[in-house]
Amino acid sequence: MDGGEDKNEFQTSEIMDNTIILVSEKDTLHKQLPWYYAPSFLLFWVALFFAVVFPLFYSLPTPVNLAEETSKPGQFVAERAQQKLLELDRMGPKIVGDEMNEKTMVEFMLKEIDTVRSVMRHDLYEMEVDVQRASGAYLHWEMINMYQAVQNVVVKLSTKSSNSTSYLLINSHYDTKPGSVGTGDAAFMVVAMLEVMRQLVMSQDTFEHPIVFLFNGAEEQPLQGSHAFISQHKWSPNCKALINLDSAGAGGREILFQGGPNHPWLMRHYRDAAKHPFATTMAEEVFQAGIIPSDTDFRIFRDFGPVPGLDMAGQYNGFVYHTKYDRFDVISRNSLQNTGENLLHLTRRISNAEEMRDTEAHSEGHSVFFDFMGLFFVYYLESTGIAVNICIALAGIILVCVSLWRMTRTTDVKMGSIAGAFGVMVGLELVAFVLALGLPLLMAVFYDAGNRTLTYFTNSWLVIGLFICPSIIGLLLPFTLYYTFRPSKKIPHFYHLQMAGHAHCALLALLCIIATIAGLRSAYLLMISLLFYAGALAINLLSRLHDRGYYWSLVLCVCQAIPFLYFSYLFHAFLVICIPMTARKGTEVNPDLLIALLCAMGTILALGCLAPLINIFRRPNWMIGGLALIMFIFCMISVSDVGFPYRRKTNVMRVNFLQVHRRFYGYDGSISQEDSGYYFDLQDRRLEQPLADTMDLTGLVHLEHECENQMMCGVPCFNHRWCEARKAARWLPRKQPVEVPGTTTLELVNKTILAGGYSIRYQFKLTGPARMSIFLKPLDGVKMLDWSFLRGMLDNPGTFKPPYHIFFAWAADSSPIEFDLELAKVNGKFDEPVFEIGISGHYISHVHRRDTFSSQFITDLPDFVHAMEWPASYDRYIY
Repeated sequence: MDGGEDKNEFQTSEIMDNTIILVSEKDTLHKQLPWYYAPSFLLFWVALFFAVVFPLFYSLPTPVNLAEETSKPGQFVAERAQQKLLELDRMGPKIVGDEMNEKTMVEFMLKEIDTVRSVMRHDLYEMEVDVQRASGAYLHWEMINMYQAVQNVVVKLSTKSSNSTSYLLINSHYDTKPGSVGTGDAAFMVVAMLEVMRQLVMSQDTFEHPIVFLFNGAEEQPLQGSHAFISQHKWSPNCKALINLDSAGAGGREILFQGGPNHPWLMRHYRDAAKHPFATTMAEEVFQAGIIPSDTDFRIFRDFGPVPGLDMAGQYNGFVYHTKYDRFDVISRNSLQNTGENLLHLTRRISNAEEMRDTEAHSEGHSVFFDFMGLFFVYYLESTGIAVNICIALAGIILVCVSLWRMTRTTDVKMGSIAGAFGVMVGLELVAFVLALGLPLLMAVFYDAGNRTLTYFTNSWLVIGLFICPSIIGLLLPFTLYYTFRPSKKIPHFYHLQMAGHAHCALLALLCIIATIAGLRSAYLLMISLLFYAGALAINLLSRLHDRGYYWSLVLCVCQAIPFLYFSYLFHAFLVICIPMTARKGTEVNPDLLIALLCAMGTILALGCLAPLINIFRRPNWMIGGLALIMFIFCMISVSDVGFPYRRKTNVMRVNFLQVHRRFYGYDGSISQEDSGYYFDLQDRRLEQPLADTMDLTGLVHLEHECENQMMCGVPCFNHRWCEARKAARWLPRKQPVEVPGTTTLELVNKTILAGGYSIRYQFKLTGPARMSIFLKPLDGVKMLDWSFLRGMLDNPGTFKPPYHIFFAWAADSSPIEFDLELAKVNGKFDEPVFEIGISGHYISHVHRRDTFSSQFITDLPDFVHAMEWPASYDRYIY
C-alpha cells in the first residue's frame, strides 16, 4: 500500500515535470534573454580577468628594509640585496676574458663573502671558499665548446654538527653578454644568493646538509662555468640536488620552468617552501621542445652530473634581456623580496630534506606541477596524472551520456533523435575548434605575407583584436549559425545549448586521452577543464536544474569561473614571457604563429565551455558582428604607426652584427681574396627592412649563394646559434678595411706523413683573442681520422658532418691553443690540397676599439635598435 502511493506520487511528479518541459518555450523563465544583456555577459569575463588575474599576476611582496631587520629576524632583506645590485650595475659589463670579469668581479665576490663570514655564527657553521680555475671541453649542440682558465667563486657552507656528505648546489652567474650590464641577467640572482647566505649563517636554525653556492663566472659563452664545476671541482661529486637561478628578463616573479628530472620530491619541497609559487609543467615541456631560444646551466648539471634540481628564472620585461637597457632602474625592490623569500625558504627546506641522503632512492618518475595564480602550488606524480586524466575524461563522457539519456526521459524525443542532434553538435564543435585555432593562425599568416609581423611587440594589447577576437568568433560562429537557421525545434533550445557544451566536453575528453597516451604532462590543462565541466553537469543532474530551462547555465558559469581564471592567468603569463622573445626568435619562423597559437589555446580553454552560452540571448549574431568590428578596428590600428614594433629603450630591435676583416689564403699561401664588411645575424622576422627605411644599405646581399661556394659561408659565425642561421645572414661590403684590434695567428708547427703513406698529421698553434672558432673541412677523398679535440664528433659521423666547428675561449689565461689533426687520403697524395681550415677571432669586449667607420655606422643606427656588435677577423687556409 505504501509502495503504491510512492509510485503514484512519482508518476504525478514525472508528468508535472514533462508538462513544464513541454510548455518551457512559452514560459518566460525559459525564454532567451534580451540581446542587450549579451555584451554584459562577455564583459563580465573581461572584468573578471582585470579584477582578479591581472593584479595577482603582478603581485609582489612588501620588501623588508634594513631598519626592519631587527624586528624581522631571519627574513630576507631586500634593501641590502638592492644596494649590492647597484654596485654591480655601476661596474658595467662583465665579459669573460676581461679584467672586470676575471679580476674585479672575483675580488668583489670574495669581499662580499668575507662580509658574510664576519656575521657568521662561528659556533654553528663552517665556511670554505674556493676560486676555481679550470679548462675543459664538451659537445654543445653542433660544436665542441672548449674553454681555458674560466673562473668560478665557490662557497661551501656547512653545520659543524652535521656529518652529511650530500650537498645542495645553488648556482647563478655574474658574467654578462657583450654590451649588457646584466643587472637582471643575472646579478639580480647573485645578490639574492649573497643575502640568503647571510641569513643562513646568522640563524640559530641549522641545516643538515651542506650548501654549495656557485657564483659562476662563465655562463654566457655558453655554459662553460657550470661544466667546469660539475666536471672538475672537488665538491661536485657530493652535490645531490640543485637550485639553478637565471633570468630571461629583469625583475618580476621568477618562474619554476624545469624540475627533476625524475625527482618529484623536489616539487613537494617547492610546494611546502615557496611563499610565492609560480610554475607550470607546460613551461617545462615548451622549453625542452626548443621553442624558447635560450638555454641554462640546468642542462649541464643534469647531463654531466647528473644532478636533479629546480630551474628558476626571472621572466618579466624580457624586452631588456641581453641589452644595454638591463639596468638597475628597471628592477624593483619588491621583486628582489619575492625571489629572495622563495630562495631562502626553499634552501632551508631542501638542505634539511631526508631525501638528500640518497636521492637515487627517491627517483620516482616525472611530475605534473602548476601554481594557481600564485596562491598555492599543486604537484603529483606523472603516473598519478595518467590515472586522473583518464578517469576524469571517462567520467565526463559518462555524465554526457547520462545527460542525453535524461533528455529522452523528460521529452517526447526518442534516443535516436537525441543522439542524432548530439552528433550534429559534435560536428559543429569540431568546426568551432578548427576555426578558433585556425582563424588566429590565418591572421598571423596574412600579417607575415604583408611584412607586418610583430605589430604587437610594443603594444601587446593588440593581440586582443588580432588573435583573441578571431578565436572567439571561431568558437561562436558554427553554433550561432546553426541555432539561427536550425529547421526543427522538436528538441528545446536549452537542451540544444547543453549539447553544445557536451560536445566540447567530449572533444576535450578525447584530446585528453590522446595527449596522456602520448606522454604530454600538459594534458592536465584539459583535465582541469573537464573536471569543472563534469562537476557542473553532475550538480545540474542531481539538482534537476538540468531540466529547468536555462538555470543550468548559472551553475556552469559559477563552476567555469575557476578554470577561466586559471587559463587566462596561465596564458597571460606565456604571452608576457614569449612576446619579448619573438624579437630574437630568428628569421626563418614566423613568430606571430606562436603568439596566435597561445592566444587561440588560451581562448579555447578559458571560453570553450562558455562561448555557446551567447545563444541564451536573442540576436547572438549581433555579438559576432560586434567582435568582427572590434577585430577590424584593431587591424586598422595595427597597420598604423602604433603597430610599428620597436620603441627606444623599452622595446628594441635586436641587431647582431660583426665588423669583419676577411682573408682567404690559397694552397700556396698567397691571398686569393681580402675584403671587409658587416656580417648581420638578424634576429627577427622583419629582417633588415626597419634599418633600410632610415639607413643606406646599398650592396647588402643574402649569404645563401656564398654558402654554396665557401666553407661556413665565408663568415666568422660566433657560436652554434649563429652558425645554424648563417644561410639566412646578410653581408654588407665595406670599401674601407675593418681595423681589427688584435691579431689571430695560426702557425703550422709540424707536418708528418704517417706509416703506410695514406695518412698525415698536422700540428698547429693558435694565438688570438679571448674567443676564437676553428672550422675544419676535409676535401673530397679525405677523411678526418683523429684530432686532439674531443672525439665526440668523429665517433658519431651520422650526426656530425663537416665542416666541424670548434669554439675556443680563454678567461684568465691567454696561452695559445695547440692541436693536432690526423687525416687520411685515398690516393696518398699529400702534395696537393687536403683540407680547409677557417679561423675566426672575436673581439667582443667593449674595451676593444671600434674603428672610425664602424663607430659612425653604429651611430647611424635608428634609436630603436640595440646592436650587439664587435670587430672580428676571418682567415681561411688550405693545407
